[in-house]
Amino acid sequence: MNVRPLQDRLLVRRVEEVEKTKGGIIIPDSAKERPLEGNVISVGAGKRLEDGTLVALDVKAGDRILFGKYAGTEIKIDGLDHIILREDEVLGVLE
Repeated sequence: MNVRPLQDRLLVRRVEEVEKTKGGIIIPDSAKERPLEGNVISVGAGKRLEDGTLVALDVKAGDRILFGKYAGTEIKIDGLDHIILREDEVLGVLE
């Protein structure tokens, strides 16, 4: 299934969590926190201003981004967890 976000929204897949620490300690599921970074799968056309002009997004498909802990809306697409969030919820792009 293909999903195309609208306006200034992004479709993001979270980066997989680490199961072990560097010292070899296995982290149980109850102690894991959701990762705060992900890969942008697709982006909307941009934000439309009050005067009707379209402002392109700074983030593009393929970027690795940081976002807030409770940002966006979680959805499932083809059995995989994704997040739809607005561009203003993105904290930064990892390079």
